[in-house]
Amino acid sequence: MRISGSVALVTGASSGIGREVARRLAAAGARVLAHGRDLSALSALDATPLVADLAEPGAGARLAETALGVAGRVDIVVANAGLGWAGPFSEMPPQTCARLLAVNLAAPIDLTRALLPHFGDRPAYLLYVTSIAGRMGVAGEAVYSATKAGLDSFAESLRFELRDRPVGVGVLVPGVVDTAFFERRGRAYDRASPRPIPAGVVADRIVKMIDRSGAEVYMPRWLRVPVAVRGTLPGMYRRLAARFGSESG
Repeated sequence: MRISGSVALVTGASSGIGREVARRLAAAGARVLAHGRDLSALSALDATPLVADLAEPGAGARLAETALGVAGRVDIVVANAGLGWAGPFSEMPPQTCARLLAVNLAAPIDLTRALLPHFGDRPAYLLYVTSIAGRMGVAGEAVYSATKAGLDSFAESLRFELRDRPVGVGVLVPGVVDTAFFERRGRAYDRASPRPIPAGVVADRIVKMIDRSGAEVYMPRWLRVPVAVRGTLPGMYRRLAARFGSESG
């Protein structure tokens, strides 16, 4: 996927991973459409700001329409926007549950559905930022884990559907990343290990994935190990997870 000269839509670009990805794509020569809810933060980027709340019904499709209206086309999508919430599922407010389902799962699906017909025969690339929580499950983050698992499966299925078209589909599966995500979800990350990965390091890897039309990357790479253990030795995995716990990113 050629980044220079492309039009790239990055969701959740007000901060964290999305902001760093937007900066790097702009530096690589892309015209960046930066989505978020904070106009002042988006305006600080070398990008066209697109302000929208993806929790609103139909927001994903409207964002696609806005992006196409502004730039005429979209070649690269980095579906990064996401919300978290930490605590017992029984205590989760219904409206919070609905927002997570909308932002983390429904919006990227709707955005993709609205953009796909406009790709035509041009090379394009769709990248979805999921989470290790979607591969393994995390206590206290049942809905967040479910939304990321759903997005993961959506991306995998879409990759098979598009195999005869020049449209790449990639998934970035991060663990703990040094962003404001943990504070916003209502519980700070307070473990000594693993140490959070800087958002810029994750963004560098995403840009490499786009450049190579990569299918899947774990960050850090060792996260493949517990996922493999879960798949081959589920009983052992559950005993270890119950003893040592887990934490999403």
